[in-house]
Amino acid sequence: MIKKKIISAVLVGVMSMGILAGCSASSDSAKKEVVKSEEKVVNIYTDRHYDSDEELYKMFTGKTGIKVNVVKGKSDELIERLKREGKDTQADILITADVGRLYRAKNSEVLQPVKSDKLTKNIPEKYRDEDNQWFGLTKRARVIVYSKDKVDPKELSTYEELTNSKWKEKVLVRSSTNIYNQSLLASFIEINGEEKAKEWAKGLVENMAREPQGNDRDQAKAVVAGIGDVAIMNTYYVGKLLNSADKEEVKVGNSVKVFFPNQDTTGTHVNISGAGLTKHAKNKENAVKFIEFLSGTEAQKQYAEANYEYPVNPEVEPSELLKSWGTFKEQDIRLSKLGENNKKAVEILNEVNWK
Repeated sequence: MIKKKIISAVLVGVMSMGILAGCSASSDSAKKEVVKSEEKVVNIYTDRHYDSDEELYKMFTGKTGIKVNVVKGKSDELIERLKREGKDTQADILITADVGRLYRAKNSEVLQPVKSDKLTKNIPEKYRDEDNQWFGLTKRARVIVYSKDKVDPKELSTYEELTNSKWKEKVLVRSSTNIYNQSLLASFIEINGEEKAKEWAKGLVENMAREPQGNDRDQAKAVVAGIGDVAIMNTYYVGKLLNSADKEEVKVGNSVKVFFPNQDTTGTHVNISGAGLTKHAKNKENAVKFIEFLSGTEAQKQYAEANYEYPVNPEVEPSELLKSWGTFKEQDIRLSKLGENNKKAVEILNEVNWK
């Protein structure tokens, strides 16, 4: 009797071990499924809001099977969100416009370095962080846009010349809180020094046609409305006007022209939109693949054709519209300097009462 009980106990033990082993195998399988699921996802925080970007997400998913999840918001808010979320963040990539913001993200310690031969090959050194924490994806030039009816392009030459008294109450530009203007002034600080940069900002304020208001497209609209003769704008906004679904915006686009300033001196100011791998990315490999994809020829052509931005990849040509505006010389500075000089630029803008 005792012998039967021992045998029975042994059998029960063996069966229990089998059940536990089965549970363990099932658990391991579930874990693999979770990992497999995670391998097919990349999560993005972005301030870009263009349909062309949505098409790029679909293209990437079609090529890789990796689903792109997107959270949109204003750049500074997204950076603060990354800081607040810390290790708990689900974001793998931050995409934002302007080096000033990319620099801010790096200094906020929400990004991490990326080692990628593809990114090094596709993106010239000038357009990426020296520590590889952010990478430029598109370029835009900040130019002078002028009225075709009122201004002879022979009258135009440099940014500095816009402070001449002949442009009194004729210059339109958006507010000093706009990062594009902060970076423009930051470039002047780098090239000409603080004093000359301050002189320029003060002179431009004196020649403004109105108190700064609206976005870049609104400056072109004000030119056509006769409020001013020239505006400081990013090139791709002219492309947006010309290809708008709104007929009135198309009229505005056709009523102005693009002029690249400082071609005989320091060159036209250029900035970028770019991406960085977040410090606590959960899908790091997928994220790097995505940034590499955006720097490749197919995506770069999409940026150029659909959003009228200049490609950063030297193997890709600008769109026909951009080509029609002509080639131009860029400022010869490392773009990270725009971020480094941002604080001083903001101080100057406040000092000269650029509202």
